Amino acid sequence: MSATDASPPKPFSSRRGFLIACGLALSVAVVNSFARFAYALILPAMREDLAWSYTQAGSLNTINALGYLAGSYIAFRTVRRWGAKHPFIVGLWVTTATVLVTGLTRDFHLIAMVRFITGIACAYVFVTGGVLAASVFPDTARNATAIAIFFGGGGAGMVVSGAVLPWMFASGGDQVWPQAWIALGLLSMAGSALATLAALPTRPPPAQGTPHPWRKLPLLAMFLAYGCFALGYFAYMTFIVAWMRQHGFGPVEVAAVWCLLGMATLVAPRIWGRAMAGWRGGRALAGILTTIGIGAALPVVHSSLAAMLLSAATFGMFFMVPAAVTAFVKKTLAPAIWGEALAAFTVVFSVLQCVGPFATGVLADMTGSLATGLGASAAVLLLGAGLALLQSEQKA
Repeated sequence: MSATDASPPKPFSSRRGFLIACGLALSVAVVNSFARFAYALILPAMREDLAWSYTQAGSLNTINALGYLAGSYIAFRTVRRWGAKHPFIVGLWVTTATVLVTGLTRDFHLIAMVRFITGIACAYVFVTGGVLAASVFPDTARNATAIAIFFGGGGAGMVVSGAVLPWMFASGGDQVWPQAWIALGLLSMAGSALATLAALPTRPPPAQGTPHPWRKLPLLAMFLAYGCFALGYFAYMTFIVAWMRQHGFGPVEVAAVWCLLGMATLVAPRIWGRAMAGWRGGRALAGILTTIGIGAALPVVHSSLAAMLLSAATFGMFFMVPAAVTAFVKKTLAPAIWGEALAAFTVVFSVLQCVGPFATGVLADMTGSLATGLGASAAVLLLGAGLALLQSEQKA
């Protein structure tokens, strides 16, 4: 082998690197916006058409979260050996298949099984996609922006689903929810194809045959803050549309709020990219959690359309939470253990996100209102902001 062959590959140019980050971002649109969050838009129609209780409706997202937990644990145990690229592509296409299949049955138990499998695949894509995004640029500033673009990609999916699904239900009624899932599946196919093309030229850290020990205790505050995010945010994303319908909002208002959530996610990288690159320790995470905690509390304080729009604009920063954690991991840990570390954070996230939707659904059935659960979720997010401030920049 010549000296030229042995030399490291040239870094991507800024233009190509950011195009790759944008392509990878479509995977977040698929695994989060279409496969997971769009459930909130379809949930009211499914609940009415299939005569589900709030507890049943919430339990499906809990089952999905349990699948996410299983997927993140599998990633934690295997990403070191398998690397990031190929599991990312496989998980992406499995997710796409499950979105399509969700629209092909009315049986609660079959839907629950599919939602579980969706969770497994989504977790693997989220972990490995974060590794791919973190490997695009070697320098901190451009890298933080690429990571923010990747996680902000979910906003595009939210804008599309928010612009399409409420109108489907307004024109076709609650019984068209299967067609909604099939439409999302077709959109997922397009997004997965482009994200796969973006993943192919990436150069993530190679698979490792042996473990690389790393200290987790110095990252305790970050783990706890991320756990608070998991506990708090998922209840909002599961039930905010049901909350709006409960307060008399129609498809126009629902579409406006959901699209604004997505647009806020799209602009969030411009707002938080520099903070993630320059702020030390957990300060960027604390700022983001404070912002979304306030956004989550606004609907409970006031149920007007203005309050809902302001809530969407602030809560729409939520995709920057995993972006901040990923940027922190890259600054703190060696490249060989990025995948394992992100999987460890995702395990903590997955355990606690299982609780949020189910607990909120139970509280809603007990009290006849979603206000108690949504208010508790906002309080947990603000607690997470306080914990994040305790995280230092020390090497783990």
